[in-house]
Amino acid sequence: MNDITYVGRHSLVHTVSRHAHESWEFIYCTYGSGTFVFDFGEVPYAQGDIVVIPPMVPHSNNSMQGFRNIHINMTSPMLTFKSPTVIADDSNHFILDAFVAAFYHFYSSRTERTALLSSYGNLICCYLSAYQTVRQRPGVVEEIVHSIISNYSDCDYELDAYLHSLPFSYDYLRKLFQKEMGVTPHKFLNDKRLQIAAEALINSESNGSTVADIGLMCGFRDPLYFSKMFKKKYGVAPTFYLQSRQNAKAPEQQDSDSVKVMLKDV
Repeated sequence: MNDITYVGRHSLVHTVSRHAHESWEFIYCTYGSGTFVFDFGEVPYAQGDIVVIPPMVPHSNNSMQGFRNIHINMTSPMLTFKSPTVIADDSNHFILDAFVAAFYHFYSSRTERTALLSSYGNLICCYLSAYQTVRQRPGVVEEIVHSIISNYSDCDYELDAYLHSLPFSYDYLRKLFQKEMGVTPHKFLNDKRLQIAAEALINSESNGSTVADIGLMCGFRDPLYFSKMFKKKYGVAPTFYLQSRQNAKAPEQQDSDSVKVMLKDV
């Protein structure tokens, strides 16, 4: 129970590709902020947050400013989480201390290494259970998220019309959504379209899609507007995105003791 099988650390990076683990993953953000992208939507995190991800849940990690973290893989943790969960450390940073100690002992040669890792696994799970403040998002926010994810590729999708059709005031919905999701409904839609477009561009060389094709597929009827919005978010035009990402991407350190299943074709 609570057995730590791998501990790693990311230096400053901006993107972790979509993947899943066969074990539980615990990610402590030690610097920066960003967004985890799951099939059900996006989950923002910031420095001092711990993201708990159950086994075989596909996810990617994106950050404009970059992030650093310590990540732990664990088998059979004594936790009740059923879905990805974000938990904030307290001002004393007790959970961070446990993550740092686990990292140190994972790579140490002390004879007590196994016993110490087991103790820190138990401690981390106890902290996470104690600090858990799971709060379900309001149903109407879930409805809006579902509508956006279901319709992001439709160029004729009218988000304003959909929001006005709900039995709440438009301003209330906008403020509630921003409070729960960290962005307005329109930015959530735009970010979703651009995120899918960025992933499609990486595969464009193999499938022969043009920039205009990808923009249309992601809900942008006007190629010029698509290029403008893409450059605003990613800093380069879609045409140069793949090249810039390849040039900027440093070799990724492989997690040899962690089973990572890449989902390139999903």
